[in-house]
Amino acid sequence: MRLSPAYWALGAILLWASLATLGALTRSLPPFFVVGVSLTLGSLLSLRHLRQWKVSARVFLTGLYGIFGYHFLLFFAFRHAPAMEANLLNYLWPLLIVLLSPLLIPGTRLMARHILAGVLGFSGAALIVTGGRLALSLDSLSGYLLAIAAAFVWSTYSLLTRRLPPFPNSAVGGFCLASGLLSLGCHLLFEPAVQPTSAQWASLLALGLGPMGGAFFLWDRAMKEGDPRQIGSLSYATPLLSTLLLVASGTGSLNPVAGIAIALILGGALLGSLPARSDSVLAVKGE
Repeated sequence: MRLSPAYWALGAILLWASLATLGALTRSLPPFFVVGVSLTLGSLLSLRHLRQWKVSARVFLTGLYGIFGYHFLLFFAFRHAPAMEANLLNYLWPLLIVLLSPLLIPGTRLMARHILAGVLGFSGAALIVTGGRLALSLDSLSGYLLAIAAAFVWSTYSLLTRRLPPFPNSAVGGFCLASGLLSLGCHLLFEPAVQPTSAQWASLLALGLGPMGGAFFLWDRAMKEGDPRQIGSLSYATPLLSTLLLVASGTGSLNPVAGIAIALILGGALLGSLPARSDSVLAVKGE
């Protein structure tokens, strides 16, 4: 039985939701080290299909642009801006997937409900991430811009996989390995040396198998086969599920604002996932 692309997307979203919980176990380790080791371990998931890693330079560079470029920009954003604000701006990527679909995927029509769904989802994510409190400062402008750039990179990479010559899903392992090695290079350049404990190595393995490895394979398949407008709307479940996992693990808590956020995110996901209709069309078409 052929699974709906939405299931592949939900699989990736569920794995990404575990990132904060697993990341808390490696919080004392430098971020580029964590990303580098996790991505390298994640690449092993498709090692048995090593021959399929050989792709054109265009495909390989696009994969490197998405996976390494996104993490590089995001972690430098966290260095130059408060984590809460940087993380909020990072969550522009699902909305950008919705809005950029007609520009990057020929024949895609953007309906008014898709835009509304994206706005609802981002509003809910903003409440989840900030708890209803937000204080942007011009002193952190460079960090904000880096976070927005990271969101742009991930959204365009996700959409560009539909424009590339067909390549096997296993090739994502090659993207992860190259991105992991580049991240380890950044670790050597920008971060102090570390000696993880055995528990931290176990957490790094879990990250590599899940949100920093397996999720990228699922996401690649979802974006190639699914409707990016619907998947973009569904993606706002990531910060919601992440928060719920933190609460379940005893490292997070919910406040009254979370109820509004949950309603906005679920409403946006439902609206964006409705079957296409001929009415309520915003006249925006791909080339």
